[in-house]
Amino acid sequence: MNLTIGKFAKTADVGVETIRFYQRKGLLETPEGFGGMRRYGPEDVRRLRFIRKAQKAGFTLEEIKELIDLDAGEDRQRARELARARMAKLDEQIAELARARDSLKRLATACSGSDKGPCPILVAFDD
Repeated sequence: MNLTIGKFAKTADVGVETIRFYQRKGLLETPEGFGGMRRYGPEDVRRLRFIRKAQKAGFTLEEIKELIDLDAGEDRQRARELARARMAKLDEQIAELARARDSLKRLATACSGSDKGPCPILVAFDD
């Protein structure tokens, strides 16, 4: 595999600027140029896919950098700690979303109760 930056970016459905951003953040290596063009190989593709999957799981770029470093050192304990911390954040977000859903449900019910006066939904957001 010998990909240009454009083809490399397409392997993870990202833009070329995203690749350059990841390189500036130290998440991806900047390969040596061959004939004036940088080429990316299978390890680069694996790393890029790792980054994208970790982002979808909600890890920050800083956390992803640490996970990448852990991958090289096989520090399972720290990887578990990061995963557990991420799960705790997700649990908080889920609870917050559930509260928001319940609040909207109450407002929608109140709104459908009468056609007189201001809509409770609009009043709630006007505070």
